[in-house]
Amino acid sequence: MKAAAALLALVSAAIATPLSLYDNTQSPLGDLQLPTSYPGFDLDLSAPRLVQLDGQDEPVVMTELEKIQAKVRGIRFFDITETPDLGSRAHLRVAKKPSYPAPNHTEAVRSVIDTLEIQNLRDGLDKFTSFRTRYYRSETGKQSQQWLLGKITEITKKFAPKALQDVISIQEFPHSWAQSSIIVRINGSSTDDSVVVIGAHLDSTNNWPFLPAPGADDDGSGSMSILEAYRGLVAAGFQPERAVEFHWYSAEEGGLLGSQAVARAYEGRGVNVAAMSQYDMTAWVKRGTKEQVGIITDFVDPDLTEYNKKLVELYLDIPWVETKCGYACSDHASWGKAGYPSVFTIEATFQDSNHGNIHTANDRYDVSDEFSFSHMLEFSKLAVSFAIELGGWKKAD
Repeated sequence: MKAAAALLALVSAAIATPLSLYDNTQSPLGDLQLPTSYPGFDLDLSAPRLVQLDGQDEPVVMTELEKIQAKVRGIRFFDITETPDLGSRAHLRVAKKPSYPAPNHTEAVRSVIDTLEIQNLRDGLDKFTSFRTRYYRSETGKQSQQWLLGKITEITKKFAPKALQDVISIQEFPHSWAQSSIIVRINGSSTDDSVVVIGAHLDSTNNWPFLPAPGADDDGSGSMSILEAYRGLVAAGFQPERAVEFHWYSAEEGGLLGSQAVARAYEGRGVNVAAMSQYDMTAWVKRGTKEQVGIITDFVDPDLTEYNKKLVELYLDIPWVETKCGYACSDHASWGKAGYPSVFTIEATFQDSNHGNIHTANDRYDVSDEFSFSHMLEFSKLAVSFAIELGGWKKAD
């Protein structure tokens, strides 16, 4: 934190915020009299942050308020205040890209997929969206993260065989704000030192953060999709040959803060991440459109993306469709920045996703029949197949 503060002090004098992008006289939040505080929040709207924008060689200094305004305008960014050196070793990993063999664990994948249950998605999301907001700088954001941590622990104790529990670790990854990220690791049974990562983000936000943000689709849906995949895997006694981790990131909505911190820690330790897959918004099927899995094709690893398509074709009941979401649009981007192969799947084409409700108090699962738990389950299937096919599994007889 001291290093980040010192860096801010240095760049503040040298780099001007592009005020033309963030003209406060015409706020995208409108003329509403919005609260500038709320009980349990630790958010200073005037605090300076160091932000990396698409197409700009140098970062800029923006206040928290200017970040919020930029986000509402659809301007995506990395907040690099605490992770300015993320990606410093990326060129070394890009030169040693892993290869991905054809999927060959069909029987094992299908045996787990058949045990996944929609009711678990519904029950989990009902609780996860009951918090007023999961904003990362709020008390309820911390409480929701603690509930999820407890739920993961409960699932592990209830469903995982004792021998498997012994090779599973469940940890909070702390940050400078209250809400932690969560990292669950199933150790590999072989000498392969690489790891497969499956991720979602556990925080939510309103366009104006002090207002309610149930975050059912963004990203309660992805969080619950991968949680049900985890439950199905551990209930089946899944111990991969290479380690498989499930990550729930804090502060995605603040500029990919949580995932950048985790990726930076892995980069610093020289962790060999073979593949990372992000699940952000998995529930919405827009009325009048075909149910599909959106495969993001920009700012992702192309080889791993092709592999992800094969998994959809083999194991899901719906097809994939290519789409783009832009710069720094979810946590996979943090891993890509560090030089790790990463991919991202979303509920539909980007233009057909749930733009009308996310980041508002209406991001609820009961707002429309376009919110589909069966659609969420397709992403649970995808996460199961990603874990087994890339993690490997020699089932005991």
